[in-house]
Amino acid sequence: MSDKQPIIVKVAGPLVVAKNMETAKMYEVVRVGNEGLVGEVIRLEDGSASIQVYEETAGVGPGEPVKLTGKTLSVELGPGLLETIYDGIQRPLKVLEEKAGTFLARGIDADGLDQTRKWDFVPTVKIGDTVSEGDVVGTVQETSLILHKIMVPFGVLNAKVKKIESGHFTVSEIVSIVETEDGKSHELAMRHYWPIRESRKAKNKRIPDTLLKTGGRSIDMFFPLVHGGAACIPGPFGSGKTVTQQTLAKYCDAEVIVYIGCGERGNEMTEVLNEFPELVDPNTGEPLMRRTVMIANTSNMPVAAREASVYTGITIAEYYRDMGYNVALMADSTSRWAEAMREISGRLEEMPGEEGYPAYLGSKTAGFYERAGAVDCLGSDNRQGALTVIGAVSPPGGDLSEPVSQNTLRVTKVFWGLDAKLAYQRHFPAINWLKSYSLYVPNLDRYMKENVAADYWEVRSAGMALLQEESKLEEIVKLVGPEALSFREKLVLLTAKSIREDFLYQDSFNPIDAYITPQKQYQMLKTIVSLYWEGLKISGRDDFDFRRIEELPVIQKVAKTKELDSENISAFEKIRDEIASSMAAL
Repeated sequence: MSDKQPIIVKVAGPLVVAKNMETAKMYEVVRVGNEGLVGEVIRLEDGSASIQVYEETAGVGPGEPVKLTGKTLSVELGPGLLETIYDGIQRPLKVLEEKAGTFLARGIDADGLDQTRKWDFVPTVKIGDTVSEGDVVGTVQETSLILHKIMVPFGVLNAKVKKIESGHFTVSEIVSIVETEDGKSHELAMRHYWPIRESRKAKNKRIPDTLLKTGGRSIDMFFPLVHGGAACIPGPFGSGKTVTQQTLAKYCDAEVIVYIGCGERGNEMTEVLNEFPELVDPNTGEPLMRRTVMIANTSNMPVAAREASVYTGITIAEYYRDMGYNVALMADSTSRWAEAMREISGRLEEMPGEEGYPAYLGSKTAGFYERAGAVDCLGSDNRQGALTVIGAVSPPGGDLSEPVSQNTLRVTKVFWGLDAKLAYQRHFPAINWLKSYSLYVPNLDRYMKENVAADYWEVRSAGMALLQEESKLEEIVKLVGPEALSFREKLVLLTAKSIREDFLYQDSFNPIDAYITPQKQYQMLKTIVSLYWEGLKISGRDDFDFRRIEELPVIQKVAKTKELDSENISAFEKIRDEIASSMAAL
């Protein structure tokens, strides 16, 4: 073996050190060992390279060769991404199973897209037209829900279309040739590659001001998220992070979903893989998988691949955003990604930060969430797209003071704090209304007033104030009992209890209750809050028998408002009129 042949000198778990690597570049993909395991150069120093290997390294030893590929770790982008389930480095699991059987072998290579399938390409430009980066030259009907747009690659400016044809093509066949002003020709296929660690370009970012409708009452009403926003869901084990993210993936009004299972338990990922192909999208009536890309990277897969899975997912999400779609990315869980960084950092013998995590944890976390946003897409047709990122965090024991939670809270504007006590009470979603917050409320001021109701924010503020006052009164009740409270305080407890049990609690197995429109949410909350407003009109005599209010028949009707049709506003108004007349009669 030649001295200049790159060879392995050290193997430490997912980290491999090789010498004779003078020609290697940072983040270059390499093939490690006799089996050709996929790895990525993460450090270069005096001719030796530290390589992060994305497959199990057991049995690999010093002296084995390392082969340079000259490419950075990239994803293959084009028609065929939707409805596919990938591993962390964009290898389709179905193809891997066909090649190696149920138990995946090492060193297997698989293309991200099917190279043999032919797609029906329909041109949107003609010969002689001038196009630039981001312009759409043709479309492919990828699924019944998504029209895939084939765009001019980045860096191609003011090019004339010399050739373009319609017909059935594979992703690698040339569908168009364009020529720039300097006489250079560019052949366009329906696929291209993009490095996963580099965010895709856009004209500019816009201030996000459109509600991401999730159908969840506690989310949409009290802690809303916008298209192009970033949210985190921290919570202890068993509090419902995965269930909440799966519910968001099912019901939110994003057009494309990218779901990343990053280091999660195999049974949770299996549940998603089995359930999603059978679920019907409530927004379209089509199977949910027709707008979904899944990346499965379970806890028993190699640790290093967790980092790649997160970047692979967000690059695919940015690609559909560039077509002008609203995309939602679910990352479950970013804590496992951070643990992978901690392990690699330890193997590299870097100076550790807090709790052993690398000192660059904060910048890596920020860099990931900053790829979210509402953008003006490149191209001359004024497309607008949005990428919303929702990351789950799994702090040990629910301790939010640990580094991953703190660094995530610094860069996300929505915090849905899950509470183990609520989860054990079967309160779904278990979002704690006293700890959670959304900083997008000012962005949505105009949107809610125009699309829902002029007094939307007054109703919301009243509901939140009642919940906050209830938590203070509960301490008093524990000490002196409910009889010692004033009439108004008893009224607060009655109304807040209705908000908790009739509004915030949702039955995810009930198709009527699982998804509620913002308009119906507003009508429900206004009806409950009117109990308090009308009750205040009764003379505040403390000797008044409060049970007379509790026994009013209309209270039961308030509890059943979730069963009313969202279009039937008069039904809600009728109940509010009945509340007013019942209170007046007292």
